[in-house]
Amino acid sequence: MIHPTAIIDPSAELAEDVEVGPYSLIGADVHVGAGTRIGPHVVIRGPCVIGRDNRIFQFASIGEDPQDKKYHGETTRLEIGDRNVIREFTTVHRGTAQDQAATRIGHDNLLMAYTHVAHDCVVGNGVIMANAASLAGHVHVDDYAILGGFSLVHQFCQIGQYSFSAMGSVITRDIPPYVMVGGSPTKPHGINSVGLERRGFSPEAIRQIRKAYKAIYKSGLKLEEALQSLIEMSAATPEIQCMADFIQQTGRSILR
Repeated sequence: MIHPTAIIDPSAELAEDVEVGPYSLIGADVHVGAGTRIGPHVVIRGPCVIGRDNRIFQFASIGEDPQDKKYHGETTRLEIGDRNVIREFTTVHRGTAQDQAATRIGHDNLLMAYTHVAHDCVVGNGVIMANAASLAGHVHVDDYAILGGFSLVHQFCQIGQYSFSAMGSVITRDIPPYVMVGGSPTKPHGINSVGLERRGFSPEAIRQIRKAYKAIYKSGLKLEEALQSLIEMSAATPEIQCMADFIQQTGRSILR
């Protein structure tokens, strides 16, 4: 299961069936759950906890020091859940003391080749980051969001659940749930209806979500007025409640 050329710190804890490929390096205070496969030439540094049944491909760098000039060696960590696929040359960094001292990745995510998850990011479940998509520090990506290839997300932004960014998007404001963005400069372009259909949303729910999108982006209402419309709509369509909640708590304002 563990190639003889792999170097594993004595304090690292690996489940009995974990696979480690040639020339990989696993440092101190790394915990890896059952069924996880680590390819060749992978570097994992702790403190880091990796769950069950993950697949980490060659040349990935997991749990490295954050790229933050305020970081001076404080003990911070990386937490990765179960059943994630982390492809070639992906980089995931630990958190900083200026936030929660942790970077967190949930379950069932796909991080394609050359993607980057910076310090203090929180990635939910079922997220897809296509090739070379990159998150700056403190970004939150909610469940089932999709970031197209070469998408770039500014620090402290939040990407709402089931949203979609087209290839090459430069995201400097929060993206509400269900919204599709793209172009240069990046702008909203409707809702992610195909993604919603694939995730089992009913035609009526999708129709109401599209109506909520129009209230935000097409009605000419001020954001506060559009928010009130969403709150009223959510009484009949619970799927819209997360849009209203998102707008109420946005930190950088929404892309509009």
